[in-house]
Amino acid sequence: MQYIEKLRYLYSTEARRLFKPLTAALGRTRISPNLLTVVGLALTLGVSVLIWYGNYILAGVVFALGSICDMLDGAVARLSAKVTPMGAFLDSVSDRIGEGVVLTAIALVYARDGNLWVVGAAFLTMIGSFLVSYTRARAEALGLECKVGLMTRPERLVLLGAGLFLERFGVLAIVMYILAVLTAVTVLQRILHVRRRFAEAQAPGRGTGSPQ
Repeated sequence: MQYIEKLRYLYSTEARRLFKPLTAALGRTRISPNLLTVVGLALTLGVSVLIWYGNYILAGVVFALGSICDMLDGAVARLSAKVTPMGAFLDSVSDRIGEGVVLTAIALVYARDGNLWVVGAAFLTMIGSFLVSYTRARAEALGLECKVGLMTRPERLVLLGAGLFLERFGVLAIVMYILAVLTAVTVLQRILHVRRRFAEAQAPGRGTGSPQ
């Protein structure tokens, strides 16, 4: 677990460093963070069309571009002091829509090919990914931080993008099975994390107030 956390910190830090010049350049323009969010969503919707027609390499390229927009919108908002509740809400909703559409497209392709096991994995991944986000949002609404877990959104994006790029080798089906299992594990990790934090807050001598 500690190794995974270090790896996650490394690639997230390196990604921010790599795109720092682009973030700074965008921050000096009139391009709004919300526009980046919408562009990222549009690209992701285009990915679903490319998947349907079997153009997986191009789908992987467009998916990567959409993921970059998804990463840049928040960074640009912070850099240009344009962070707003509506922007955060739009970003979160767009993330769910984009991920759901791509997973649905993958499920439909495998359903067309008669591979119902991968269809099931795709829908389990979709349910799991939504629950990973929901458990964090619900915990934070109750005053708890909840960012734990093996398969958060960045990991899902990296793994799914790799599956699209390497589908010519039959990798995407394997990726869907991995995602289905690890998103379920992540949901369980977050549930147990919240349960443990509430138990600690209600332990004798800790008080009965809401946990911080």
